[in-house]
Amino acid sequence: MSLGSVISASRNAAGMSIDQLAEVTSVRPGLLREMENDNFVNCGGETYARGHLRNIAVALKVNPETFLSLYIEEQSVEHRKIQDLLTETNVMRPPKEKNNVSWKSLATISLACIVVAGVAQIVISNSKTVTVELMRPTPSPSVSPSESAPSVESASPSANSEPVEVAMTGAIVVEITASRGKSWIFANDATGKTLFSGQIQLGSTRTIASDAIISLRIGNAGALDLTVNGKKMDSLGANGEVVNLSFDENS
Repeated sequence: MSLGSVISASRNAAGMSIDQLAEVTSVRPGLLREMENDNFVNCGGETYARGHLRNIAVALKVNPETFLSLYIEEQSVEHRKIQDLLTETNVMRPPKEKNNVSWKSLATISLACIVVAGVAQIVISNSKTVTVELMRPTPSPSVSPSESAPSVESASPSANSEPVEVAMTGAIVVEITASRGKSWIFANDATGKTLFSGQIQLGSTRTIASDAIISLRIGNAGALDLTVNGKKMDSLGANGEVVNLSFDENS
């Protein structure tokens, strides 16, 4: 029988449990279990192990030499490896078990990598090239000068506003006829009051009257004919020409 088995048998013969023996010997229950399993590493060294064995033998009423002789035979320094002794005295840590690499696992992983690489190569080689045709911008239609720039005769300071008219009574009466085209007209009196502001279309006539002075600003002089108090005026100007005119009661 081993030393651990002898200690366990002696304790059972004495009718004592691990805890009872620990209380009598002041040896931890866990350490007692290890000693009964022939593990003396945590005893703190050979000297402490011998002391524990003597106390246990006395508590169990066994000759201490029985335990010590077995200890020397099984656990003596002469029969133990230097590595175990260094571990027991806390000089070095117990060696860790090496995890052996499974060559079968490595072979499986390598094969899987080769298969994945082969599939990727096949997919890349069989992929079709997609040609993307860029849309060319459609040229915008050209705009003729006549469409892009309004004619002078159609320009007016208030072309979008409705004409402003006043009562055609007074000492001065001006009659405007658009005989050759349309034009914008702005008319005011001596006080700055607006008598007319707007466009006169081709073929139409506009009459403006005031008690004192009538000031005109015409955008297309060559298109209009003027009559002041029944007297027809000479040519006002060229087509597209802007002119300023003023008439009083002596005109």
